[in-house]
Amino acid sequence: MSSLMSLSSQRGLVVCAAVFFLTTLVACSESPAPQEPLRSVKLLTVSAGALGFEGLYAAEVRARVESRLGFRVGGKLVQRPAEIGQRVASGQLLAVLDAQDFVLSAQAAQAQVTAAQSQRDLAAADFKRYEALRSQNFISGAELERREVGLKSAEAALNQAKAHAQAQSNQVGYARLTASHAGVVTAIEAEVGQVVSAGQVLVRLAHDGPRDAVFSVSESAMGDMQVGQALQATVLSTGQTVQGTVREMAASADPVTRTYLVKLALSKGEALPLGATLNVRAASLAGRGGAQAWAIKLPTSALRQEGQGTAVWVFDEASMTVNSQTVELGPVDGNEVVITSGLQPGQHVVSAGVHVLSPGQKVMVYKADAKARGLSPAIANAATSGPLAAPAAAPVPAAALVPASPR
Repeated sequence: MSSLMSLSSQRGLVVCAAVFFLTTLVACSESPAPQEPLRSVKLLTVSAGALGFEGLYAAEVRARVESRLGFRVGGKLVQRPAEIGQRVASGQLLAVLDAQDFVLSAQAAQAQVTAAQSQRDLAAADFKRYEALRSQNFISGAELERREVGLKSAEAALNQAKAHAQAQSNQVGYARLTASHAGVVTAIEAEVGQVVSAGQVLVRLAHDGPRDAVFSVSESAMGDMQVGQALQATVLSTGQTVQGTVREMAASADPVTRTYLVKLALSKGEALPLGATLNVRAASLAGRGGAQAWAIKLPTSALRQEGQGTAVWVFDEASMTVNSQTVELGPVDGNEVVITSGLQPGQHVVSAGVHVLSPGQKVMVYKADAKARGLSPAIANAATSGPLAAPAAAPVPAAALVPASPR
């Protein structure tokens, strides 16, 4: 009897252990991954639109002529009366070098002139005596010619000494830097006590007189501007309107910004302060050569960063999925960016919520979008009419977009 009870208890223990083991396996098994939600997206159809070149360009008022002044000799700067913003007259003193060495050199050169003058006077008197002796046939003609050559040599030495003395005297004058024209000092690039070299720029002087508005334009706008074209500008601080004429256009693009510098000659702009900001309104430009320019443009909300480039989500109607497509960016046109390559007209691109999608992800099309884009009836019937499953991401600023390859 006791053996039967012992056997029964052993069986019970085995059953309990098996139940515990199965329960543990069930508890430790991985739960199925939650299914990714089917997101609803808004689409836009890629198409070529007209480029609008009309707009405002921020310009800066500059003097038409600006001199970069420096000493013609090197030395230690001992005085600098000029200050930034100071209005100076023509010939006004701007800076002074230590001229002690130049003065000593000038004195030495003057002493050489005195010595050369003495040698020339002695040679002249000697030639005069020998000339009298030759007239009395006491000396030969060859001897007189030697005295004449000695006189000419002494005169040449005297002229050389005088020229050297004048050059050294000029060096003393070069130690004083004066304003070449009346104007305004716009920059100071040396301080008292500094040793400067010959030709080093110390003072920048904006000449009084005509003023220019200087601004940069893109290559597309550059093609429709021409010298002599009339433009209108507005002073940002006062609202004053001034007229101008395109005076100069850069022959090549800036290597960094890839824009072209334009100088607008301002009519009656002499009273405008240097450095003032103007808004130059360009006339309505049709496009290069007078023909309307067309390009693919997308809003910044459709663009996203991918590595070192920029990409968009292209919608595949057959599989109802989105795929990443790298694009190259062109200039900004208003609130849109020109796409130079990577897309073809007729493709459908996701215009909102681009930062919550992944390659190959299945999506639903917003119902109003499906009908507007002319998608197949099956897709339009299956499209959602409610709010988007994911909020739209904030638009990417145009300045933050990085082209996929340098332009």
